[in-house]
Parts: sequence; structure tokens; C-alpha cells
Amino acid sequence: MTFREKIEAKKFVVTSEVGPPKGMDAKVLLEDAELIRGRVDAINVTDLQSSVMRLGSLAVSSMLVQKGFEPVFQLTCRDRNRLALQSDLLSAAALGIENVLVLTGDHPVMGDHPDAKPVFDLDSVQLLTVAGKLQQGADMKGNKLEGNPPRFCLGAVVNPGADPLEPQIAKMEKKIAAGAQFFQTQAVYDLKLFEEFLKKTRHLKTTILAGIVLLKSAGMAKFMNKNVAGVFVPDALIKEMEETKDKSAQSVAIAARLIKELKPMCQGIHIMPIGWDKKVPLVLDASGL
Repeated sequence: MTFREKIEAKKFVVTSEVGPPKGMDAKVLLEDAELIRGRVDAINVTDLQSSVMRLGSLAVSSMLVQKGFEPVFQLTCRDRNRLALQSDLLSAAALGIENVLVLTGDHPVMGDHPDAKPVFDLDSVQLLTVAGKLQQGADMKGNKLEGNPPRFCLGAVVNPGADPLEPQIAKMEKKIAAGAQFFQTQAVYDLKLFEEFLKKTRHLKTTILAGIVLLKSAGMAKFMNKNVAGVFVPDALIKEMEETKDKSAQSVAIAARLIKELKPMCQGIHIMPIGWDKKVPLVLDASGL
């Protein structure tokens, strides 16, 4: 079954993530993808993550298709106007890429080209609407497309730890109305917060994949608590990372434990290794996925 078919059938799904290199050599990325072949349902390809210039998500997604993987093409509104966004969606479909995760994107000031001009011509809800129109055979101005229309499995993101949470839920409702079929969340470390989020979004009846980010150190956890909105790493997890002699093994153990506890609560898991791609198979093994 394809990723779309599993979502439509309400199957439990697992996705991971790769970050394109800062250059053209994708050899290591493709080798890392081989480590999880047949073990995840799709592989996200980040789109200039954290506003750092890299090889394009569309190119890497196409490489994965050629190797027999099913990618999730991440598409941000930060760098493209409505012409380029529609063109990239059509290009993705022409290359056999069906899964698209739509994001607004981080501001360029966060990245390695802070003087770059942001675009943000559309936001994520508007881009989802545009993708829906393309699937109906017309561009966002109503001009008819030639040939068969594209077919997408559209996803979006949500932050279950946001405070207040209500604006996130309202945005989810808009994204679903615009065509979002699944959601991947920001990193989840606090199960009680996530459970409360699920209670408040139960009426949406959508597919939610809980985000798992591998903790590399106690310092990383403290940094996220201070600087990443909506992410809260409990003190007990920070203490575990401070006291361990093997941070790598402890990180895998924490991720696996979280996955085991989250699995009965949601419809899927999204693993974000943030450079620790080779540890994803270890997490899958330890969590029983």
C-alpha cells in the first residue's frame, strides 16, 4: 500500500526525515535512506531547513523516487511566490512525487543568509487551497491546466505544545478544510501535554503523526526549552541525558520509550533525527516499529 492508501485506510504510519546536503553530493543521504528501506512508510525531505541554503527538496525527492522510496516533498512558502509554488507542485507531480508537506517556513534571518529577502506570498493554508485547485485541473486564477491534473496526498504541521493551543486548533481546522489529509507535529516530549492536545482535536478526525526528535544532549534539551516555541522537555529527561555516559544510546532509549507510549494515542510517528540518520534503525528496533 502507498502512504496515501495507508492514511485513507486509517493504518498506523511511520515516517522519517532526511536533510539535503549543502552541496550536490547526496551519496550519504541515499545510503542512510537504504538503512530504513521497507521500515518506514515515507521519508520527508526538508526544504532549506532552518533557512539554511542546501540542495533542493524537489531534487532529493526525485532521487528517492528513482531509488524506489516514497518521499514526502516539503514545500515552504518562504522562498517562492505563487507562480513558483504552483510550478513546483506541478513539477513534483510530473516527477512521480505525490506526498507534499506544506509549511509556511522559518524566516531567513534564522539561517546562513540572514540578509535574504523573504517572500511569504502565500501562507500554508492558502498553498493547500492552491494545491487543491491544481488537482481540479486549474491554477489559482482559474486557468485550465493541460493534460491530466496532478494528484497529491497533502500534509501540514501542527504544534501540540503551543500555549495558547486554541489558535493551533483553529489553524488545523482551516488546513483540513483546505485539503490537508495528515499532520506531522512538532517534537513531543511531554505526554500529558500531547494527550490534552489529542482530546481537544478529537473532533477533527484526521491523521496525526507525533513528532520524535532525537535528543543529542542535555544542552540541546535546555536550548529547545528556551528557544523553540511549544517544545517542552521535562526535567526528568534532561536529567537522564546529563547523567548518562553514552548519550547516543540514551537518546535512542528515550525516543523508543516515547514512541511506545505515544503509539496507542495517535495514528503515526514521525522521526526527525536532525543529522543522526544512522540511528533511526536503532530507534525503530528499540521501539518495535
